Amino acid sequence: MYQVASAARPVASGKEHWTSKVGARNEKVRLFLWQKPAAPGTQKRGTVLFVHGSSMASQPTFDLHVPGRPDSSVMDWFAARGFDTWCMDHEGYGRSDKSRAINCDLANGADDLAAGSEYVLENTAAGKLLVYGISSGALRAALFAQAHPQRVARLALDAFVWTGEGSPTLAERRKKLPEYAAKNRRPIDHAFVHGIFNRDHPGTADEATIRAFADAIVALDDSVPTGTYVDMCSKLPIVDPAKITVPTIVMRGQWDGIAGIDDLIEFFKRLPNPDKQFAVMAGVSHASFQQKNYLMVYHILHSFFSQPEPVYRG
Repeated sequence: MYQVASAARPVASGKEHWTSKVGARNEKVRLFLWQKPAAPGTQKRGTVLFVHGSSMASQPTFDLHVPGRPDSSVMDWFAARGFDTWCMDHEGYGRSDKSRAINCDLANGADDLAAGSEYVLENTAAGKLLVYGISSGALRAALFAQAHPQRVARLALDAFVWTGEGSPTLAERRKKLPEYAAKNRRPIDHAFVHGIFNRDHPGTADEATIRAFADAIVALDDSVPTGTYVDMCSKLPIVDPAKITVPTIVMRGQWDGIAGIDDLIEFFKRLPNPDKQFAVMAGVSHASFQQKNYLMVYHILHSFFSQPEPVYRG
C-alpha cells in the first residue's frame, strides 16, 4: 500500500515548550510549541519549523502515528536525518490560548510565528530556520518570511494560494463567507476531516490514515477559528512574492483544489531569489503528509532543505 519506507524506528521522544506574545490590549497570549530533536549520533542538518493549516493543530499534522504506516510522523522522519524539528499551535488551536474573542486571521498567525521563531532561535543553536507551511500555514509562513527574512534559511510553501484564481475549493467556500465572517469559530468533526480527502480526488489517502488524522484533530479541537477562511475567501492576494527574498520552494499536489497551478506559476515567476524551485507532486491532493505518496513529499522537502548553498552567484 505504501511506498518503501525506512525500517521501523522507536518513536522519538518529544518535548513541549511554551512562549507568549502580547495582544492588542496588552494581554498575554500563550503559545504551545512541540519539539522532536535530531536523533543522537546524527550529523546536524538544521532546524525545521512546521506551520499548520486552517482546520487542525500542529501535532496531528506533523507528528501523526498510524499503525502499519511507517514514518507517519514527518517530525520523526526529519529528526532521524539530523534535523531539530519544531511545530507550534497557532492562537485558537490545539493547546495554545483560545481566550480572545477574535477570529485568528492570517496576520495574527504570522505574529504567532514571530513569537515562536524568536523562542526557537533563542533556545537553540540555530542561526536561521527552515520553514515549511501547508495551506493557510503556507500563507502564514510567507507573511512571516516577508517580515523576518533574517530568520529564514529556506521556505517551503505547500498547498499555497496566491490570488485564488482557478481554485474550485475556494469558489465553493466563498458561498459560506457570510457565515464565516459572522463568527469567530466554526465547528469541525470526523466527517469534516474526511471531507478534506474526498473533495479533490478521492483515493489519494487511505482510510486508516484519515481516521487516525481525524481522531488526533478532534481530540484537541471541536471548533477552529474562522479567520483564515475569511482571508482566503475575501482578501487575497495577501502575500507579495516580490517581498519574499529567501530561497523558496512551491509544492503543489497534482489534484489540489486550493492551489490553482497557473496562479502558483505566476507567483513563482515573481519570486526574486534565483534559488527557487517548483514541485508538482504526482498523485497528491491537499493534505500532502497524510497522502499515500507521503514519502515522496518528504523526499522533495528534504532535498530542498538539505541543498548546498550556491558557491557561485555571478
